[in-house]
Amino acid sequence: MVWAFWLLVLICFGLIAVLGWALQKLYARQARLPPAEAPGRFPEGWEKLDELLSMLLALQEQGVSHSGAVSREDFSKAVLESSCRLMKCRRGSVMLWDEDDGCLRIVAAQGPGPERAQTLFLKPGEGVAGKAFETGQPIFIKDPQKDPRYIKNEDDESEPFIAIPLLVKSKPIGVLNLHHATASPVAFSDYNVKFLNILAGEAAVMLHNLELFERLETFYLEMVKTLARAVDSKDAYTHDHSDRASLKARRLAAELQLPEQTARYVEYAALLHDIGKIGIDEAILLKPGKLTPEEYEVMKKHPIIGHQILAPVKFLGPVAQMVLYHQEWYNGQGYPEGLKGEAIPLGARIVAVIDAWDAMTSDRPYRKALGRDIAISELRKGAGTQFDPKIVEAFLKLEREWSPQEHAAASARKH
Repeated sequence: MVWAFWLLVLICFGLIAVLGWALQKLYARQARLPPAEAPGRFPEGWEKLDELLSMLLALQEQGVSHSGAVSREDFSKAVLESSCRLMKCRRGSVMLWDEDDGCLRIVAAQGPGPERAQTLFLKPGEGVAGKAFETGQPIFIKDPQKDPRYIKNEDDESEPFIAIPLLVKSKPIGVLNLHHATASPVAFSDYNVKFLNILAGEAAVMLHNLELFERLETFYLEMVKTLARAVDSKDAYTHDHSDRASLKARRLAAELQLPEQTARYVEYAALLHDIGKIGIDEAILLKPGKLTPEEYEVMKKHPIIGHQILAPVKFLGPVAQMVLYHQEWYNGQGYPEGLKGEAIPLGARIVAVIDAWDAMTSDRPYRKALGRDIAISELRKGAGTQFDPKIVEAFLKLEREWSPQEHAAASARKH
């Protein structure tokens, strides 16, 4: 038994010696590996992958959650900023295919020479970006100044350049262009290009979806505009009322310095605020005399009907709210819910002023149009009770600036 014990000890020592020799050989081999293959490269790759995933999630959030509130230009700018940050590039651009003009057009640019964004248009196959678009393959150029395919600019430097096509189901919709700040041979290494391709692929899908959404939005809006004009056509006295209201809303939103998207919603609300009247009996709408209490209660339903028409269309959600509350009074005495002051959506308060002005300055079945001075007096009288005083002042400021030609044209339309 003793000899068996010592035999086991010798075997263990032998195994330890063999393991030590194997490890020594492995360490020696790793010491001879080039830097690109050394284990120290992996942490950087993992960090970049983590950064890429964070960027993709952020872009998806912006593209999906804000559909209808973000333009393709804004989203392209976000894609470019993410790409430059991921690759440590100081400049680049995103070019999208313009179906109408039949060319690639820069919609987002970063770095020196932003003025080129207004002038550079490429046909498929033209320049490096056009070639990448045509072939659907990334194109890398180590020294753009020495490559005949590159369209040179006097401000350009000899920086490594890459054009990544933006593909949706193998069909190009644009190109992502990046210039690296250094001439490093690993500026656009294989794994960097793989990361860029992943980012470009996700961006392309989101851009395509945004375009589809914009087309759908345009379709719905044109359809609803047609309905709004159908309402106007029911009443000869309110002909073109919706169009006049939307024009004034656009100017008033600009005067109040509202964000672009909010201004668009206000313009749509002014155009569509009376769409609910399509559900009101014409005998009430066109009655030449005063409405009975019962008839007035029916008429008061038109904001609710308008909201029911618009609310199912997702991108018109904010517009539907403005339409619902455009008959609320600033002092809380309006309808349908008796909201007061700032509780009334801003867009609804704007539409209320515009609607009242147009009603006063247009002929009605029961009276002729009021004179401009009387309408101004009535609007001022209602400030603080029926209307938001700040909006009244902004509206009257614009009204004073309205040219005589516009007043004459408006008067001609009424008659």
